[in-house]
Amino acid sequence: MNSKQKVAVIGGGSWATAIVKMLCENLDEVGWYMRSSYIIEHIRRNKHNPNYLSSAYFDPEQLRFAEDINEIIDYADYLIFAVPSAFLQGELDKITTSLQDKVIFSAIKGIVPESGLIVGEHFHDIMKVPFENIGVITGPCHAEEVAMERLSYLTVACQDEGKARVLAKKLSCRYIKTKISDDIIGTEYAAMLKNIYAIAAGIAHGLGYGDNFQAVLMSNSIREMKRFIKKVHKMKRNINNSAYLGDLLVTGYSVFSRNRMFGNMIGKGYTVKSAMIEMSMVAEGYYATKSAFKIKEKNGAKTPIIDTIYRILYEHKDPKQEFLKLTDILN
Repeated sequence: MNSKQKVAVIGGGSWATAIVKMLCENLDEVGWYMRSSYIIEHIRRNKHNPNYLSSAYFDPEQLRFAEDINEIIDYADYLIFAVPSAFLQGELDKITTSLQDKVIFSAIKGIVPESGLIVGEHFHDIMKVPFENIGVITGPCHAEEVAMERLSYLTVACQDEGKARVLAKKLSCRYIKTKISDDIIGTEYAAMLKNIYAIAAGIAHGLGYGDNFQAVLMSNSIREMKRFIKKVHKMKRNINNSAYLGDLLVTGYSVFSRNRMFGNMIGKGYTVKSAMIEMSMVAEGYYATKSAFKIKEKNGAKTPIIDTIYRILYEHKDPKQEFLKLTDILN
C-alpha cells in the first residue's frame, strides 16, 4: 500500500479536530473539509479551532482546507468522516463526485437516522461503497485528551487488513497507540451502544446513585452489549478488548463524555430539549437509543438497560421510577 496516500478529514467538531491533530504528527499535508469559511480563516490566522479543542495548535501550512466536500473527495485517497451521525446524510447529499476507489473510514459513533444503519452499513448499502473499502476508527479515546497529548489508544478496523494498517500507521504517534481489527460491524455497534450506556451512567449519577451501583451498571452493560452484537453480527470476538469494554468504560465514567453529561442532566430533571440546548453539543446516544431499540426488537436481544433509557427519552417516563425497576433486574 502506497505510504503517500492522501488523507482528508470531513467534519469540524472536536473528534475531527483531534484526528487532524494526530495525522499532522506524521503527514506533510492533511485535507480538512468543514462548512464554515469563518472557522477555516480563523485556523489559518490563529492556528487553532475556535469552537473545539482550542488548546490544539496547527501549522496551517500542513492543512489543505476545502469548503466543498467534492473538492476534498477528489483530493484524498482515504476519507475519514467525523460528523455527527444525525448530520451525515446531509453532507452525503452534497456529493456529486465519485467515491469509487476511495477508502472510507468512519469515526462516527452512532446510527444514521435516515436509514437506521450504522455508518459502515450505510456507506455500503446506500452509497454503494464495497466493504473492503470501509473501515472504522474507535477508542477508547476522548478528543480532549488527544488535544492534551495524553496517551490514548485507537482501534482501526477494516475488512482489508492492509488498509487498516495504512491508516493505523498514519494515526500513530508518541501519544497515540493503535491496533487493527477485522470486526468492522462489531466495533461500530459497540461504539454506538456505549453512548447509550453512558447516558444510563449519567442518569444514575443525576439521580444520586453512587459508585457501587455504577460498577454494577457497567458490568451489566458490557454483557448486554455482547448479547446485542452477537444477535446482529455473530463472529468470534473478545468483548473485553479495549474497542468494546475499554470504550464503554471511558465513555461511561469520563468527565469529558457528552453522553454521560446529557444523562446526568436528564437524571437531575432536565427535559431532553432543555438538556440539548444547555449542552449546545450533540449527544449521539440520544439518537442511538431509538435505533438500538428498534434493532433489538427485530433481533430479540435481551436489553433491559436500553429499554429503560428508551422509555425515559422517548416515552417520557420518570427516570427515578424507571431506575428503581432497573435495579431489580441488574445483577
